[in-house]
Amino acid sequence: MIFKNFEKLVQNGATPVIRKKREDVLRLLTAALEAVDPYTLVKSTIKDNKMFLKDTIFDLSRYDNIFAIGFGKASIGMTQAICDYIDIARGIVITNSANVKVSHNKVETILGSHPIADMNCVRGTDKILNLVKNCKRNDLLIVLISGGGSSLLCKPKIKLKAYQQTNNLLLKSEANINEINTVRKHLSDVKGGQLAKAADCQILSLVISDIIGDPLESIASAPTSPDSTTYSDAYNVLQRYELTGKIPDEALNIIKDGVNGLIKDTPKKEDIIFEKVSNNIIGSNFLACEAAALKAKKLGYFPCILTTSLSGEAKEMGNYVVDSSKIFEDDGRYDVIIAGGETTVKVEGKGVGGRNQELILGVIKRLNGKEAVFSSFATDGIDGNSDAAGAIADGYSYSRALGKNLNSEKFLIQNNSYNFFRKLDDLLFTGDTGTNVMDLQVIIK
Repeated sequence: MIFKNFEKLVQNGATPVIRKKREDVLRLLTAALEAVDPYTLVKSTIKDNKMFLKDTIFDLSRYDNIFAIGFGKASIGMTQAICDYIDIARGIVITNSANVKVSHNKVETILGSHPIADMNCVRGTDKILNLVKNCKRNDLLIVLISGGGSSLLCKPKIKLKAYQQTNNLLLKSEANINEINTVRKHLSDVKGGQLAKAADCQILSLVISDIIGDPLESIASAPTSPDSTTYSDAYNVLQRYELTGKIPDEALNIIKDGVNGLIKDTPKKEDIIFEKVSNNIIGSNFLACEAAALKAKKLGYFPCILTTSLSGEAKEMGNYVVDSSKIFEDDGRYDVIIAGGETTVKVEGKGVGGRNQELILGVIKRLNGKEAVFSSFATDGIDGNSDAAGAIADGYSYSRALGKNLNSEKFLIQNNSYNFFRKLDDLLFTGDTGTNVMDLQVIIK
């Protein structure tokens, strides 16, 4: 069981029925996470010195040397699978998971920072670029990409401090991840297909998606995929969120120089360099939701995957999921509702929490008196600025909160969902999961 406080979360149920539903919700979330285990996903593509991807089979024996590079929250597990089943000449991994490294004497593991890159990320990226540039034509470069790679793979066109300040402002704005990565790509020398441009060999990229719709040109800012966005698009993002007067001058000047044609734009899909690149999504939120639904069936439920594209303000999206579950309840067909995606939080208070905890807090009053259990879970184990992965609530949670003099509306206004659920002992704790496919929501009615 991935939840460190599993027993406590179950026992917090006020009745035997609620306790059983709490247990089953946690089992569904566990099954979902296991389905997107990075090691297992990569291992499943390898057999008899071949890699099976989409409609293509890569015969690994035809290459002189095989190199592996990885960056992102899932990079350790992905790279370890490559090392265990393929004979590689050398590898480099940049991770944000402390005290974890790839077990292979030819692979270097570098600890970087997320979500704001640090100098370790830059040094690690320099090492990766050096490896990539030294690959020969008949070598194979396996690139292992996952969420978090935008910060961990970092080679800015400007000074690191200015790049950090720009990223910090983007993350605090209401820009979505695609917009943020549009700017990042145009301040970078490796993002937006530029890593692929540095290589002279065949590139095979395995990607675990952490973005709605699985857009290759946005995941980890697309180091090996063509980029359809331009410097003008990046400038428009800065204007849209009133950041042109806030970001450092050197960052703004790079974008303006690009708009004026003084800097060559990122590689586009017609570029010949992409003829040597195969990009493959091997893990996603949809895969996790499917696994949760399969587990629900095995437990005797009738599940429905509502969406894998849940987005919008977290405190409002909880109501959307609850409303949708009532619609399904009318025809008696479904008793488990599963959703996935990534919501947002407009931070106006100074509390602790994250989008998953806030999603549940926003709907806790409406659950009152219902025989339902509702949970929202960050698959990377880190929700917002807290050490929790999410929260769980049921039809008795609101009355339990009142008994402890907890005002849910007040905590919501303060963006303090963590401390609300901490006092109820209903936070989800997993620690760093080593993967990331956005968030999952599960209701058992």
